[in-house]
Amino acid sequence: MSGETDATDPADGTPGTFDTYRQFFALERDVLVLSVAMFAFSLGFQMTNRYVPEYMAVLGAGGIAIGLFGTFGNVISALYPYPGGAFSDRVGSRLSLTLFGLASSVGFAIWLVAPWLGTVDLGAVVLEPWIWIFVGLLFAQAWKSFGLGATFAIVKQAVEPSRLARGFASTEVFRRSAFLVGPLIAAGVLYVATDFAAGFQYVLAIAVAFGLAATLAQHSLYDPSGDSFGKEFEGISQIAGDLRALPEPLKPLLVADTLVRFANGMVYVFFVLVVVRVLEVDLTVFGYYLSPAVLFGVLLAIEMVVALVSMPPAAKLAERVGLKPIVALGFAVYAIFPVLLINAPDSALAVGLLFAFSGLRFAGLPAHKALIVGPAEAGAGGRVTGSYYLVRNVIVIPSAALGGLLWEGFSNPLTGAELFAGSPTLAFTLATVIGLLGTGYFLAFGREFEPYARSA
Repeated sequence: MSGETDATDPADGTPGTFDTYRQFFALERDVLVLSVAMFAFSLGFQMTNRYVPEYMAVLGAGGIAIGLFGTFGNVISALYPYPGGAFSDRVGSRLSLTLFGLASSVGFAIWLVAPWLGTVDLGAVVLEPWIWIFVGLLFAQAWKSFGLGATFAIVKQAVEPSRLARGFASTEVFRRSAFLVGPLIAAGVLYVATDFAAGFQYVLAIAVAFGLAATLAQHSLYDPSGDSFGKEFEGISQIAGDLRALPEPLKPLLVADTLVRFANGMVYVFFVLVVVRVLEVDLTVFGYYLSPAVLFGVLLAIEMVVALVSMPPAAKLAERVGLKPIVALGFAVYAIFPVLLINAPDSALAVGLLFAFSGLRFAGLPAHKALIVGPAEAGAGGRVTGSYYLVRNVIVIPSAALGGLLWEGFSNPLTGAELFAGSPTLAFTLATVIGLLGTGYFLAFGREFEPYARSA
């Protein structure tokens, strides 16, 4: 079953971004509904999550706590996808995504009220306001991580195997539009706000509204009759069996992807701090002053413009050259960006160009997703995706904590003597080294998905 037509997707043409939007609206209804929900939740998450480290800093958190926030997110990313995929395969995508959507909306709400909850004195332990950010993340990431397997499975069952990359490109371009709009909304709200904390709470309120609206829309519009259901979950033995049964093309991809994501995880939560507190880069345009926090939202939007423009032709190009070169391009950009950012001059133009370069990492995303779910059998797309992300994300768990230690420094817990003073430059440089190792491994050992190997 194909969700694309020759009228909107000429075989001899390379689709542009607007062509991909037309292809998107020609997709199967369930993929369309899924993508609308993806847009809304991505809008909420991108308005908020990239600013959360600065929000935590305002609430009193230090670099190590912020790094632990990133690691906690990695724990959730590791633990949620497999049960989410298995649950989706068992009960269907409609019910699972509705529950995950409600949970995410609750998470945004907890972030919203965190400053009002204040400090909680438990005697031996004092809970600072930023601790509620960790609690909120348990819920906020539910749709993104629990729903991962369901989203992959829906696209797989609606698109021909040889065009999986284009199927993912159509949904991703629509979803990533939220990555463009979300930071701009946040930047606009922060521009008119009296201070960062108050402005960010308005941003969080908007995210709650989008989450609830998306949950209602996907529950009302999604047609569950086309869902394919897998076997009942059989516990730990099933997890072990699914891991052993991962298709062969996924194994070298998994190793490389894990290295690249570990590297990115070391520094990802600190991007906003580099722009706002290290480089302190700002900009005045036509008499309007953009503070570093406001400019950061603009930089994220620039990154997404490049992503939206590059994903459709990259997905089409994959049908000519294969998935592997396109995935490798995305890995390489992931790897190089950290060392370039930490050594950037405090120039809005230079940093803007770097974020535009960073947008190219998304060019390989549709091909990457196609390479993950393509080899999966029917009815097992959710579990294969969940198994893959379970392994990758478990290994990536300590990355942000390691980055936080390198960023902030650490002392001997017994004597209080400083052992390492902290170096953001070291943290970002080491991340690039690890990312390049992953990219090189994939170039050497990565496997091609057979339908693309035949057409390449």
